[in-house]
Amino acid sequence: MDFLPEDLTDYIELHCEPEPELLKELARETYAKVLMPRMLSGHLQGRVLSLFSRMIRPRLILEIGTFTGYSAICLAEGLQPGGSLHTIDINDELAPMVRRYLSQSEKADSIHCYWGNALEIIPGIDAEFDLVFIDADKINYQKYYELALPKLRVGGWIIADNVLWSGKILDKPIKMDADTLALYKFNDFLRNDQRVKSVLVPVRDGLMVAQKR
Repeated sequence: MDFLPEDLTDYIELHCEPEPELLKELARETYAKVLMPRMLSGHLQGRVLSLFSRMIRPRLILEIGTFTGYSAICLAEGLQPGGSLHTIDINDELAPMVRRYLSQSEKADSIHCYWGNALEIIPGIDAEFDLVFIDADKINYQKYYELALPKLRVGGWIIADNVLWSGKILDKPIKMDADTLALYKFNDFLRNDQRVKSVLVPVRDGLMVAQKR
């Protein structure tokens, strides 16, 4: 969901770093062949994720929700030499497409894919992460957060996508569907979680950015 008028979004993207050709191709194929293509991060958010990663210079990244691999490629751009990104998705039907694009990226050897339930996979990854990106099923956002936070170094960052949920988080809770209510509770939880410092950034459908104290 984009909250800004289309012409203003076009202006913003025009004044951002250009979208890499590999990502343009990935976006085109996603929109042509994959259900719910708007789940893709896209040009503006992709460049924002890349910028965050390049600022943080992470050694290890955890991504929960691969989809077609666009955000993984963006996040991997900021990895330190010898660093790695671990990305998890439950939909293994997309695996051939994901692998095809990841193999063409500059950080192909640094990206490791897992297919299955992230709630079961995350505890088995023995690592201390510098950056975590959550963009999977909304119902489990808080569970993913609680699993990831102990594996995040002090000073490390968690970014959660879609926290504005097309503006539906402004509805009264009694009228919310399950996904909206989960995000509403997640946002309120992070606002009061003393383990992190957080800011809700209104990029595209909302990014919650939190740093571990």
